[in-house]
Amino acid sequence: MQKALLESESVSDLKLLLDLAKKLGIKSKILSMDEIEEIGMANAIKIGRTNEYIDTNEFLKKISS
Repeated sequence: MQKALLESESVSDLKLLLDLAKKLGIKSKILSMDEIEEIGMANAIKIGRTNEYIDTNEFLKKISS
């Protein structure tokens, strides 16, 4: 399975691409802002994950400084 994410300033251009996808039998969906934020957050968590133990109190001290 392959996926693509498209972004356009033009609503009509994006609609044209979605219509073409439908005609070709390709599933497509317009993402809500909440869905876009969730994808970004999940990606940030994935990139930041180190599998190392981090002391919660030390972490909170560092970010509150």
